[in-house]
Amino acid sequence: MVALPIRIRAIFQEGKFIPQEPCELPEAAEVQLSVEPSNITPPLVTDPAERQRILKEVVERMKANPIPANAPKFTRDELHERR
Repeated sequence: MVALPIRIRAIFQEGKFIPQEPCELPEAAEVQLSVEPSNITPPLVTDPAERQRILKEVVERMKANPIPANAPKFTRDELHERR
């Protein structure tokens, strides 16, 4: 049995909350979520033309500096912070 309430870090992706740590709830358990965004910040640049210019610049820099074919490959756990 899970002691309630519990806090689970999650990412909202493609219309779903994806837990970032193990969850001991039974399958299909109905829960009530309280959303507390921890890292959402509004964009500093709101002008659409300026945003498009910045995006184009970023893409050009990525093309000019590709990741080498022999670059190390990281696992999902190495790429995502686990607490």
